[in-house]
Amino acid sequence: MATKKTAAEMVADAKSRIDLLGPNEVASELEQGAVLVDLRGAEERKQNGSIPGAVHADRGLLEFYADPTNAYHKPELDPDKRVILHCASGGRSALAAKTLQDMGYSNVAHLEGGYNGWKESGKPTES
Repeated sequence: MATKKTAAEMVADAKSRIDLLGPNEVASELEQGAVLVDLRGAEERKQNGSIPGAVHADRGLLEFYADPTNAYHKPELDPDKRVILHCASGGRSALAAKTLQDMGYSNVAHLEGGYNGWKESGKPTES
């Protein structure tokens, strides 16, 4: 029987392999041209708001949005640019950052604490 991994173990493993950034670090990188990607669903964004300038790429379609050879590719997702991912609290974005690394993105990070951490730190949000 194969060894099973819990979701928490998968998130911890992903976090050990990616850049973890706090809100201040993300804000600084955004000023330098990094792309911020919001992985939350449309309903989450509608109910809770979003970070100004973030590109929306629902987690369920990220691989298609990130693949330059796919018809659904979002040009903002460039494997050669700094890409920072976020979700609500940080689990989905950690897993997604590792996925982008697996796809060849070499300069990817995630917002530790996600949108909730960003908002709690007093950084700007929009409805």
